[in-house]
Amino acid sequence: MPFVIEDQIIGYIHHGFADFLKPFDNVFIFPQDNTFGSHLGCHCTLHPNLSTPNDRTKAVANVIMSLGELIPGIRNELYPVSSAFGEPIFFSLERAAAPYFGIKAYGVQMNGYLEKDEQKFLWIGKRSEQKSTYPGMLDQLAAGGLPHDISCGENLIKECEEEAGIPRSISLKAIPVGAVSYTDIEGYRMKRDVLFCYDLKLPDGFIPHNEDGEVESFQLVPVTQVANIIRKTSFFKANCNLVIIDFLIRHGHIRPEEFGYLRLLQSLRSGYFS
Repeated sequence: MPFVIEDQIIGYIHHGFADFLKPFDNVFIFPQDNTFGSHLGCHCTLHPNLSTPNDRTKAVANVIMSLGELIPGIRNELYPVSSAFGEPIFFSLERAAAPYFGIKAYGVQMNGYLEKDEQKFLWIGKRSEQKSTYPGMLDQLAAGGLPHDISCGENLIKECEEEAGIPRSISLKAIPVGAVSYTDIEGYRMKRDVLFCYDLKLPDGFIPHNEDGEVESFQLVPVTQVANIIRKTSFFKANCNLVIIDFLIRHGHIRPEEFGYLRLLQSLRSGYFS
């Protein structure tokens, strides 16, 4: 069902998850009307008494806390909730809860690569087995969700330092190269993510090292081998596949002559771009 604020659809809530929210009628309202078309059925709004972003943030946070283990992996990291990227913020929402409300979320992901012997290599991270999400899976050199009150560029610099020990003097050279988007539905969760992509050509001899305990190890892998890992296995965290495939296309490792090229291009931006 649509999640509506100020007559704008900002998210989607699974009917099953909505049943857990209905008891909190001082926060959520579930009117039965056809404002957004009868085919959409019931929609959810926030209580009109919650008139400011701060009021809404606190009220929704209390609900999420009350739901306990229904929303695992609480990070105490807030995401801005708005109708589109850069638009005014309606309220801020715990990062782990965003998919349960179908909120559009944004992140930054960076391909760290180097060239030697006329061949490209990608630095690949292996996520810590202690991570609450996707433990032990392969990942980009640096990546992270985009919280409120920070720009994409500054967020990437922060993630580079925390995740790979890349100093600001180097990470400032990362080049923004576009974005990918996707929708992923699993259980009560609907991820509607946009990932801003960056490339950083690293100096030969640089060795990444993790600072925040979220990455177990790093490995320098030839690009052709990375492509085979994506093609034949499920070792990478799923959205990393999209970012790396975008890299492979832009750097000429996947060419228009290959079967399904246009469909692959289209699939990299199949989600909500706003």
